[in-house]
Amino acid sequence: MWHNVSVTPDAAPLIPTILHVAVPGPLRRLFDYLPHVGHDPLTPLQPGIRLRLPFGRSERIGILLGVDNYSALEPQRLKPALALLENQPLLSPPLLQLLQWASRYYHHPIGEVCSTALPKRLRQGNAAIINTPRCWTLSAAGAALSPDRLSRLQRQAPLQWQIFQQLQQSPTGLTPDRLKLYHPAPAATLKRLQTQGWIELAQRAPPPAAVTWNTTEPTLHANSEQQHAIATLIAGLGKFHTYLLDGITGSGKTEVYLQAVAAVLQRGGQTLLLVPEIGLTPQLVERFSQRFNTTIGLLHSALNDQERSDVWLRASRGEIAILIGTRSAIFTPLPRLGLIILDEEHDASFKQQDHFRYHARDVAIKRAQMESVPIILGSASPSLESLHNAWQQRYTHLLLRQRAGGAVPPRIHTIDLRQQRLQEGLSATLLGAIGDHLERGGQVLIFLNRRGYAPLLLCHHCGWSFQCRHCDARLTLYHGQRDLRCHHCGSSQPRPEQCPECHSSELRPIGNGTERIELALNSAFPEVPVLRIDRDATRRKGALAEILAEIQQGQRQILIGTQMIAKGHHFPAVTLVGIINGDQGLYSVDFRAGERMAQQLIQVAGRAGRAERAGEVVIQTHAPDHPLLAPLLAHDYHRFARDALRERQAVGLPPFRHLALIRADATQASGAQTFLQEALGVLQPAADVEIFGPLAAPMERRAGQHHYQLLLQARQRQPLHQLLEQKLDAIAQLKSARQVRWSLDIDPIEIS
Repeated sequence: MWHNVSVTPDAAPLIPTILHVAVPGPLRRLFDYLPHVGHDPLTPLQPGIRLRLPFGRSERIGILLGVDNYSALEPQRLKPALALLENQPLLSPPLLQLLQWASRYYHHPIGEVCSTALPKRLRQGNAAIINTPRCWTLSAAGAALSPDRLSRLQRQAPLQWQIFQQLQQSPTGLTPDRLKLYHPAPAATLKRLQTQGWIELAQRAPPPAAVTWNTTEPTLHANSEQQHAIATLIAGLGKFHTYLLDGITGSGKTEVYLQAVAAVLQRGGQTLLLVPEIGLTPQLVERFSQRFNTTIGLLHSALNDQERSDVWLRASRGEIAILIGTRSAIFTPLPRLGLIILDEEHDASFKQQDHFRYHARDVAIKRAQMESVPIILGSASPSLESLHNAWQQRYTHLLLRQRAGGAVPPRIHTIDLRQQRLQEGLSATLLGAIGDHLERGGQVLIFLNRRGYAPLLLCHHCGWSFQCRHCDARLTLYHGQRDLRCHHCGSSQPRPEQCPECHSSELRPIGNGTERIELALNSAFPEVPVLRIDRDATRRKGALAEILAEIQQGQRQILIGTQMIAKGHHFPAVTLVGIINGDQGLYSVDFRAGERMAQQLIQVAGRAGRAERAGEVVIQTHAPDHPLLAPLLAHDYHRFARDALRERQAVGLPPFRHLALIRADATQASGAQTFLQEALGVLQPAADVEIFGPLAAPMERRAGQHHYQLLLQARQRQPLHQLLEQKLDAIAQLKSARQVRWSLDIDPIEIS
C-alpha cells in the first residue's frame, strides 16, 4: 500500500524524472511512468493533471500525484506516458490531499478514488472544454401574453405556468440545467411551450470570469434562535469548525443557510451545499435561486455527461458561486471555497454503498478541516453520531426549537390498532380524521414506506407464499400490472391464478402497500383526488415535478407515499399526516432501525401544519406503549437519542465502537465462507480488534448470490485501521479471493 508520493534516496538508483500516477484499478498503489515523448524538461509537470497511459494491453487515464527522480523499478521497465491532457491541474493541491486521505481512511485504491472525483467525460480522457450553453427565454409572443391568457394557463397547465413564470423573472434566460433546479426533467413541458411559440432556445454568451451577485428577495425576519445561529456562523467564517444546526421541522434552517451564504458571497467565496437527493428537495433549491441572483450550479445524476462536465469545470474555474449537489459533489474543485453545508445530514443517501464506500458527511468534514472553512450539518433529526459529537462539544450545537413564522408544532397521537377492524389497513378513526380535515379545506398526507399492493400473496388453503427465486425474500403483489415483483433483485412474474403447491385458487394478498391504500382512499373519498408519490408512480421523467406542481395548487387532495414525501418538501396546505404502519422498524435486527424509524417519523410528521393552520399527526400502531414512541409523541427527539445512545454504549455499538465489514458474495455459499474463513486466518491474532464471523448476511441469498461477512470492531480507530493496512494486501492475494466478489466497508451504516 502506498503512503505518499516520494521515496527515500536509497530506495533505488538515480534515474530520469519519474511520474507517480494514480491509475484506476484494483491495486492499492501508485504506478511509475516516464514523461511522454516530446516533453520539454523545462516545463514542470504539476500534480493534478491527467495523463493518457499505456497499461497492459490497453490505455488508461491517470492522475499525476507526484514527480521525483526515484523509482523502485529498474529504469528499463518504465514506460513513457502517451500524452499529457492538460498543462494546468484539474485537481487542486487541497483536493488531491483530500483524495489521498480518503484512499487511506477507506482503504480503497487511490486510482479509483481519484477517478471518482472526475466527471465521466474527463475520466474518459475528453478535453476539459466547456460547451457554450444555450438558454430558454420568452419569445416576443410569450412576453406579450395577456393576464387573462396567463390565468387560464395557470388553471389548465400549472407546470407550464410555473416554468413560464420562472422565465418571466429571468429576462436573460435560464439554461436547461438551471431549469432543472425547479423541475428534474421538464423536456415535454418545454416542448409544448416552444410549439406554441411562447419560449425559445438561444445560444448564451459565456459567463463572466468574475462572479457577481445580489439578492432578488428581501431577507426574512429571523427569530432570536435563528439570529443567534446566523451570528455564530458568520463569526466563524474563515476558519474550520463544525456546526450542528439542529432544528425542528419548519424552524427556518433554510433561512439560516441563506444568510450564512450571503455572508460568504460578500467575501467573494463559494458555497458547496450537499443534499441527499436533488429530486426530493426542490423547495430548498428554489429558495436559493429566488434569494440570490448569481451563478448556481447543480451536480446530480439527472444531468447528462456533458452537463455534469460543464458544471464541474465552471465550478473549478471559480465561475459558480453556489454549487448544489448530491454526495459526489464533495469532490468538486472550488478555488474560493468559503462554506460547506450538508442538509438532512442524517440521511443514509450520503453513504456510497458500493465500489468506493465513502460517507459524504465525513469526507465533507475532513475537506472543511483541510481547507480551513466552516461546515454546517443541518437536520431536524440528527444522526446519533452527530448528536454525540455535539454533546461531547466536538461540534457547536445550534438549536432551533421554534417553528418560523408563528406556526406551531403539530399535535401527535396514536391509534391503538389492537382489536380494531380495519378497512384495507385504515382504521375508522383515521378515516374520520381524514374526512374532517378535507371538510375544513386541508390537504392530507398518508405515509406508508412500502410500495406495491401487498407485500405477500398467500394461499389461504395450504399456506404457501410466493418467494423470489433469486433472493430470500417474498414477492410483492402489484394490482395494476397484475404481477409479483422482488424489490431486491428486480425480477418479476405474472400473478398466478392458482397455488403451485395445492392448486387452490384462494390466493389472498396479506398486508398493505401504497397501491392498495390508494385504491382504498379512492373508494372512501371518491370526490377527492388521491396522488400517490412513490418510485413506481414517479418513474416517468418529469412525473414527480408534475405531481408536486399539482400539490402546490393547494386544493383539497389526499397525498400518499413512501419516504419520498418525507424529505425536504414544503406542503403548506397539509394539515393532517397519517402514518399507517407505525410499528415498522420497532423489531428489526438492524441496530440502526430504531434510529431510522424515529428520524422518519420526525421528518414525515414535520410536513403537517407548516403554515397558518394547525397540524395533526396520527400514528396507527399495535404497540402504542412502546418506549421508542413515547419521546417522539412528546416532540422530544433528544430524549429518544439519549436513550438510544445509552443502549449503544452498553452493548458496544457506534459511536462507542468503530466498525469495519468485509463482505463476500459468491454463487455458492461455500465459496464466500471459505474466503472469509481464510481472511479471518490472515487477520488473526488481532490486538485490540474483535472479529465476528464468518456470518451470513441478514438476507443471505440476494440476486442469486450468497452473502456472508466478517465484522471487525474496536474501541479505537487506530488499531482497526492498522490491522487492515497491514493485512489487506495479503487477503487480496488469497487464491479464494479470485473466486468471490469481496469488498471492505469502513463505518458501515448497514450490517447486511
